[in-house]
Amino acid sequence: MSGTVTAEPAERKSWLKAGDTQKKSDILPELRRERLLSLDAFRGITMFLLIGEGARVYHELLDIAPEGSFLAAFALQFHHHPWNGLRFWDLIQPFFMFIVGVAMAYSLEKRWSKGATWNDTFRHILKRCALLLMFGVALHCGYSRQLVWELWNVLSQLSFTILVAYLIYRLPLGTQLVISFVLIGVTEFLYRTVAIPGFDQPFVQGQNFGAWMDTVLMGKINPDGWVAINALPTAAHTIWGVLAAKLLMSERTELNKLRILAAAGLIGLVVGYGLDLAGITPIIKRICTSSFVIVSGGWCLVMLAFLYWLVDVRKVSRWTTFFIIVGMNPIFIYLFTETVGIQWLNGFARIFTGGFLSAVGLSEPLVHLLDAIFVWGILWYLCYWLYQRRIFFKI
Repeated sequence: MSGTVTAEPAERKSWLKAGDTQKKSDILPELRRERLLSLDAFRGITMFLLIGEGARVYHELLDIAPEGSFLAAFALQFHHHPWNGLRFWDLIQPFFMFIVGVAMAYSLEKRWSKGATWNDTFRHILKRCALLLMFGVALHCGYSRQLVWELWNVLSQLSFTILVAYLIYRLPLGTQLVISFVLIGVTEFLYRTVAIPGFDQPFVQGQNFGAWMDTVLMGKINPDGWVAINALPTAAHTIWGVLAAKLLMSERTELNKLRILAAAGLIGLVVGYGLDLAGITPIIKRICTSSFVIVSGGWCLVMLAFLYWLVDVRKVSRWTTFFIIVGMNPIFIYLFTETVGIQWLNGFARIFTGGFLSAVGLSEPLVHLLDAIFVWGILWYLCYWLYQRRIFFKI
C-alpha cells in the first residue's frame, strides 16, 4: 500500500503521476529499469492477498474444508489467530507497515535529491497522515453504517507510524534502531505496570492496558481484542522498513546487503519466538506484544531479503508482473475492496455466479467459494485496467 503508503521506491517519470490517463501497451519494461522490483513484488503480493480477504476467498475456503483436514489447516493460516499464537495472516499488517517504511525512504531521498526541503516533505507527510487517519475512521463508519470514532484500522495506525518514522529519519541509524525498541519497551512496560482495576491483566483480552486506553480514546472496547495503542509498538515496523531501505540504497555489495537483511531477520525470529516459548511475553497480534512485533519484524526482513535475492539479484522477475499490477494502486484498491467490494460487488457477482453454477448442480459452499474467487479476479482486473492506462492514485 505506496507513497508514504503510495511512495515510489525509485526514480519515476512524470507519466506515473495520478490522473495521467495516457494509455500505453505495457509500462513494465521501464518499471524494471527504474524501480526496486523486489519492493514492488512484496507490496503487490501483500495487496493481492488483502483483496482476496475482502473478496471472502479465505472465509469460503474454510467453510468448504473438511474439519481436521490439511485444507482446513491451510485455510486457517489466512485468518488471524484468536489470541496467543501466530498464523500467516497475522503477518500481513506488519508486512504492509514495513513496506511503507521502505517505500517512504526511497520517496524522500528522491524528493530531496530534486531540491525539496525537510519542511516541504514534512508538510507532505502531515497531509498524507491526515488523509490516512480520515480514511481509516471513514472505513469504520462504513462497517458500522453510522458515524463512529474508531481507530483500529491499519490506515489510522499508519498515520501515526509514518509520522514517527519521518520525524526520526535523519537521526543516526543506531539511534533510530534504539528508538524503535524503546517504543516496543515502553508499551510492554505500560501493559505490565499500569494497574487499573479491571484492566490490570497485561495479556488477557479486554482486561489489559490497551483495552483501557480504548475506553479513553474511543469510549469503547473492541469485542475481538484489537487495541488502538498498537500504533505505538508497530511504529517499529515502519522504522525498520526505513532502515532496510537505507541499507539497500547504500554502497555495500549485494551479498553484504543480503547477509545483513537475512541475519537481522533470523535474529528477530529467534528472539520473538524465544520470548513466547520461554513464557516471558506471549505472541499476541491483537495487542501487538513485544514478542509479536519482533518476530513479525523478523519475517518482514526475511521476506524482503528473499525477494531482493530472487528478483533484483538473480533477476527472476517475470512472475512479479501479476502482483506489481495490484501493488501500483494499493490505497485505491484497498479502499475500493473495503467499501464497494464488501458492501456491493460480492453480492452482485453472486447473482450471476450463483445463478449459473447452482444450475449445474454444484453445492452452495462450492458456489460461494467460486463466487469469491471470481470477485477476486474482478478486483485484480480493475487494477490491471488502471495499470494499462497508467492511472496511479497517490496521496
